[in-house]
Amino acid sequence: MTTLAGLIDDLDAEYGSLHALVAPLAADDPAWDTVTPAEGWAVRDQISHLAYFDGAARRAVVEPESFVAEAEAALAVPGDPMEVHLGPGRALDGSGLLAWWEGAHAGMVEACARLGPSDRVPWFGPPMGALSFVSARLMETWAHGQDVADALGADRPATDRLRHIAHLGVRARPYSYRVRGREVPAGRIGVDLVAPSGEHWVWEVGETGPAAGGAAGSGAVATISGPAVDFCLVVAQRRHLSDTALEVDGPVALEWMALAQVFAGPPGPGRAPAGGSGTSG
Repeated sequence: MTTLAGLIDDLDAEYGSLHALVAPLAADDPAWDTVTPAEGWAVRDQISHLAYFDGAARRAVVEPESFVAEAEAALAVPGDPMEVHLGPGRALDGSGLLAWWEGAHAGMVEACARLGPSDRVPWFGPPMGALSFVSARLMETWAHGQDVADALGADRPATDRLRHIAHLGVRARPYSYRVRGREVPAGRIGVDLVAPSGEHWVWEVGETGPAAGGAAGSGAVATISGPAVDFCLVVAQRRHLSDTALEVDGPVALEWMALAQVFAGPPGPGRAPAGGSGTSG
């Protein structure tokens, strides 16, 4: 059973994994400006993004009313919504950027430790339950860490912390449609993923019905199976489905994987197949 304390520990471990990649970089190391697979974003931008939103997460927990006003104002500003944190990060050297992220992360973890499992936290969109909120911060840390690892050519072994991200990805299926103004199609999908440890993680999502080609209660009409890390890469829009070892059977499952989006915000364009370009979420 997932506990909030265990989830926070996993979030902190995910932070530590990425921190270990960038902490050795000198303040003026050109690697900070290495282009990542997210179009227009360098390594420093990935860390800026995490620093800003880790700080926002702390404020959402400890100052929810002022955070809501801040979030509404931020969403109303015309132009690039990312400029508010990419700009400051681009004005810092590597040491300053790292210090910003370290302080923001520590403050977020301290704040999240005060939450109860049933608490809800405001965010850039609907409020989130405490477990989902911390899971989302872990997912963001892992996803942006993947961009950094790809840019630096670093090997980042997968861990069973991915279970949190996979679970969030399954639960976010309705959101992936809703954010695009679309209805979730009928059809139960069986998801069977192999964890880095070799364990199988299994979910069933969706409903059956005539629109899915079968009668209600007929069981899964589509399946997704394969490495958990590949599923997480797809739902976090860090890899195109064709560049993974996932086996996807059934049109309703293929459609979901084409739209899958585990992060909040407007529809992400996803990543192009290997050799193409993509953007960030």
